[in-house]
Amino acid sequence: GSIMLMDTGVPGYEAPLAIIGATATASAIVLFLIVYLFMRSRARRVATGSDTKRLSSIIAVLEKRCGHDLSGDDIFVNVVGGMRLDEPSVDMGVGLAIVSSFRNKAINAKMAAIGEIGLGGEIRPVNQIDRRVTEARSLGFEQCLVARSNLKGWKRPEGMEVIGVGGMEAAEELAFAE
Repeated sequence: GSIMLMDTGVPGYEAPLAIIGATATASAIVLFLIVYLFMRSRARRVATGSDTKRLSSIIAVLEKRCGHDLSGDDIFVNVVGGMRLDEPSVDMGVGLAIVSSFRNKAINAKMAAIGEIGLGGEIRPVNQIDRRVTEARSLGFEQCLVARSNLKGWKRPEGMEVIGVGGMEAAEELAFAE
């Protein structure tokens, strides 16, 4: 397996920086790092390596369904390593990354998030969830948020806590739990 991660070089550095997601290619599961920056300004939305329209939908859900006022904020999302991500499995990771920057609070560095966000704020299942979660575990991740409906019909990797969520509000609560 491969992973696109960033080493800050600073031991114990846990600033709101990024979250891990997983995408499926024809032959492999690839984990990737979503890096984001959030700042008050003219409300620009910039997505490098992911779809700007998808980013707009995710932001709309965070505003309407989760109660975040992002209307006057610049939001920059970048997928590390020059990868292009076009599948909806990255939505929950992108949404949590934006909220992390908005709150200025880090997400657990051992957590991955895999799931599509619907316009109602629900987390929808994605295909090949078993392969995605297994790859995350093989790279040292200990928790993975997935759609609740993705919990059925497969064996969890040992040492991986797989947590099913119904919506973005629940995902947020778990991602920022202390």
